[in-house]
Amino acid sequence: MTKLSVNINKIATLRNARGGNMPNVVKAAQDIEGYGGQGITVHPRPDERHITYQDVSDLQPIVKTEFNIEGNPVPKFIDLVLQNKPTQVTLVPDSVDAITSNAGWDTVRHKDFLKEVITEFKNNGIRTSIFVDSNLEIIKHTVATGADRIELYTEDFASAYEKGDEDAIKPYIACAELANELGLGINAGHDLSLHNIEFFKKNIPGLLEVSIGHALIAESLYEGLEVVINKYLKRLQ
Repeated sequence: MTKLSVNINKIATLRNARGGNMPNVVKAAQDIEGYGGQGITVHPRPDERHITYQDVSDLQPIVKTEFNIEGNPVPKFIDLVLQNKPTQVTLVPDSVDAITSNAGWDTVRHKDFLKEVITEFKNNGIRTSIFVDSNLEIIKHTVATGADRIELYTEDFASAYEKGDEDAIKPYIACAELANELGLGINAGHDLSLHNIEFFKKNIPGLLEVSIGHALIAESLYEGLEVVINKYLKRLQ
């Protein structure tokens, strides 16, 4: 079964909009695990507009499944990861002012930098994943960075699938097949939803984990977290 890691950034966004501690991010993470979620993902950004660095420290001792911290490996982020030692760190090349992640790494151009950062994380027992586009050359060169996994950036697939284009899955299948050949684990995320997750899962060989936040939280406004999480789990079997 493909694991479901729930990104709780949007819960923190709602809390920050009002101030105070409602909804409580730590309680939400515990409830998500209780409802069957198999991981908790956070993506702190330098301006802390949703998940804060303090949230990460508060979550670290209470997450009982897999804890995944995403972000651009600037010095402050690297220190945060090393202090909290999550199960997995996912490296994302988002700019400071990005509303959301919108591109994967160029593993040719940034190979040496990524290799240095990944070596530090792996020396501390942290599994590493690199956020990448569905590009065979990029995935081929990921091996040289020492990463354990890739996370396929799925916005292009989701956008095309919404318009009825099922062929949009083909580049992702090719990338997954290459990653399997190279010994890279496969994660995926961005704009995956109840509408497209089952089709994506069925077509991607060796898909280990999906990280879903925005769609899952939006869907939960209507149906509730427990119901929505279990719908995802059923589609990921």
